[in-house]
Amino acid sequence: MKRVLCLLAFLYAVHETHAVEYSVTNNALATPGGVAFRDKIGAEYAKQTLDSATKFIWNVFQQNNPADRKNVQKVSLFVDDMDGVAYTSNDQIHLSARYVGNYNGDVKREITGVLYHEMVHVWQWNGNGGAPGGLIEGIADYVRLKANYAPSHWVKPGQGQKWDQGYDVTARFLDYCDSLKSGFVAQLNKLMRSGYSDQFFVQLLGKSVDQLWRDYKAKYGNIA
Repeated sequence: MKRVLCLLAFLYAVHETHAVEYSVTNNALATPGGVAFRDKIGAEYAKQTLDSATKFIWNVFQQNNPADRKNVQKVSLFVDDMDGVAYTSNDQIHLSARYVGNYNGDVKREITGVLYHEMVHVWQWNGNGGAPGGLIEGIADYVRLKANYAPSHWVKPGQGQKWDQGYDVTARFLDYCDSLKSGFVAQLNKLMRSGYSDQFFVQLLGKSVDQLWRDYKAKYGNIA
């Protein structure tokens, strides 16, 4: 009996480890960018990155139990001949082969960061569509920042015009908020499972988001 229980525990652990399946489809092999993705990044590395990103995101969001997370069984990455950088729709990530082909610098590191950002969109809660777009993008870049994949061209701490400007500006602000209360971003994401309100900032940190933004700007000398 004990042996059976151990086997069941092992199978459950294996199931948990391999709960998410990943696929990579390169639709741009007839283009320089598609070839660059194949030669400089590769499908296997991309799959490993998607898996590593998932585990990292669950850790940042403090989603230790499957019940805390979205029920996503498979994530598909498509390398497409398109403009832009990347976008995510539900459990599908689309990466621009043109961006890969034209990137000057460490393209493998850059695309790793992009994939971390896009994987956040797969897993994060968005307030049932009610959260500001800038906050959604900011949380994705916050995770990228915490994973040490922030590119050198990002704004410095304290820069930006408004808290929900999005991307790197909002990521830096969320990093400040998390410094005030460890786990803030995880708790904010959890609250956004069913809806969204600016009052979440008051609930978690005791100050309005506008006051927090003013405090943040003041800390860094109100730089533009």
